[in-house]
Amino acid sequence: MSLAIRVAGLTKTYPANPPVEAVRGVDLDVKVGECFGLLGPNGAGKTTTLEILEGLLDPSGGEVEILGQRWDTNDRQLRERIGISLQETRLSDKLNVRETVALFRSFYAKGITADEAIARVSLQEKAKAFVDKLSGGQKQRLAIACALVGDPELLFLDEPTTGLDPQSRRQLWEVIREYKAQGRTVMITTHYMDEAEKLCDRVAIIDHGKVIALGTPNELILQLGGEHVIDFTLDGPAADITPEVLQGVKSVTAARASGDGFTLTVSDPPAALPALLGLLREKRATLAGLTTRHATLEDVFVNLTGRQLRDAE
Repeated sequence: MSLAIRVAGLTKTYPANPPVEAVRGVDLDVKVGECFGLLGPNGAGKTTTLEILEGLLDPSGGEVEILGQRWDTNDRQLRERIGISLQETRLSDKLNVRETVALFRSFYAKGITADEAIARVSLQEKAKAFVDKLSGGQKQRLAIACALVGDPELLFLDEPTTGLDPQSRRQLWEVIREYKAQGRTVMITTHYMDEAEKLCDRVAIIDHGKVIALGTPNELILQLGGEHVIDFTLDGPAADITPEVLQGVKSVTAARASGDGFTLTVSDPPAALPALLGLLREKRATLAGLTTRHATLEDVFVNLTGRQLRDAE
């Protein structure tokens, strides 16, 4: 399968004292027809990486090929072949939805009609509404319509559903799925792990400017050493219960403190649960609450970096 994106040894350094290394040698290959996710906390380098791929920033070093072309020699041709939806898209309040999409359509030599782009994001009923009268979810769908109106081969979406209600998020998911079903390629950044698991064929987790994990969501979850997680809290302090002690419980592959409780990654819950309860009785610790669930991408990230995905820079 041919590649939509090829990145080798990508770096980006900002002048400062000392210099700030935002991206430190990122290597990525994204296949045509794939939905690829870039995940990581704020300040990890994912948005900088994305903006270099979109042609908005120049890299300090490394190689970047988009759809077999390079920004330094094929910038005009590439802009005709990609669509971009930024974290924040500010559109004119003086235009209505159809006028806004028609304006973006005029930037491309070819593409789909404004009405077709509006239909793809289910905004037909708002076609004559002014931008400032739209809800947050409708504005996000309008931004994606503007990205789709050039009929791009590759679509970049930077945190497209941040701040949206669950219904609006799922409406955007359907737009992305329908676009991908046409054999097109999507690169998305998101803080929502359920979104990445449902939409992405593969994901890369970036931290401190480097790719620290790469694979399908299921592959990364399996790398934890188990597909299941036990979360529990205690009724009162228990100095003898620590992640190091819990690591020795049967079937536990990883243990960490989580808020006012603990999170265990386990390979065999029926074996781990009795062993855990036996340890708590032995240590005279009283259980306040316990749940079991499947491991998620957020568990993968925290296990790798020791911090939550929404931590600030």
